[in-house]
Amino acid sequence: MILVFGKTGQVATELQRQSQDVLALGREGADLTQPDICAELIQKYEPDAVINAAAYTAVDKAESDEETAALVNGAAPAAMAVECAKLGIPFVHISTDYVFDGAGDLPFSPSDTAAPIGAYGRSKLLGEEGVCAAGGTYAILRTSWVFSAHGNNFLKTMLRLGGERDKLFIVADQIGGPTSAAQIAHACLIISGALRQDPHLTGTYHFSGQEDVSWAGFARNIFEQAHIACDVEDIPTTAFPTPAARPANSRMDCQSLSLFGLSRPHWKKDVSAVLGDLGVKE
Repeated sequence: MILVFGKTGQVATELQRQSQDVLALGREGADLTQPDICAELIQKYEPDAVINAAAYTAVDKAESDEETAALVNGAAPAAMAVECAKLGIPFVHISTDYVFDGAGDLPFSPSDTAAPIGAYGRSKLLGEEGVCAAGGTYAILRTSWVFSAHGNNFLKTMLRLGGERDKLFIVADQIGGPTSAAQIAHACLIISGALRQDPHLTGTYHFSGQEDVSWAGFARNIFEQAHIACDVEDIPTTAFPTPAARPANSRMDCQSLSLFGLSRPHWKKDVSAVLGDLGVKE
């Protein structure tokens, strides 16, 4: 059995869709603001592996609530990793491109120095450091621009706004790889199984969709596939100020995924699949 922290989030939902061997714990069963409780739950269930698909994801709110973000994204996964190390079971932890500063235009490799530019990124880096320090068998999977048919995400927002307006102004100077929650869930399941067979695969990995694109370009493809007549006008990040700074460069080097037989998924195909899930595309 695989114990999953998170139940209603995008990746947690997909994990439950893809595997019958998953026990998913939501907020009512696992409060990540209480790291000790999370560790006790791992001890209670004695799973074959643990996947942490839960997180504090309110990027802008984290700027004024960093203490809670650090607890959920930092202390909780660290406590999970410590318990997994004690029990000798693998731990897969989902992290983010926000641990980098977004400088330059080259893809970030897993070994590049992290330098988050906001509270959310700092809290996620804190979690990564805790997982590494636990000394167990683990995989940190950094991903970006997650979308699915579930919850709140860019694709669903574009479908709603595109149906209401003739033109949208979308940021075009942030570049990254949109990644479907279904693909992330699949990768987590593959990686957790591989770690059980070979603990030497422990480490940090990157996983994002190809090809890299701007938010504006992502929106155009969504509208094209959904047959929505909404024009997209490119704007710079400065024209859309937010409480938290966003990395301009979210490109990630995903080559090391080949160790698990994984490669970067094609996000355009995954957009089509999500639109089908939503009943938008037959």
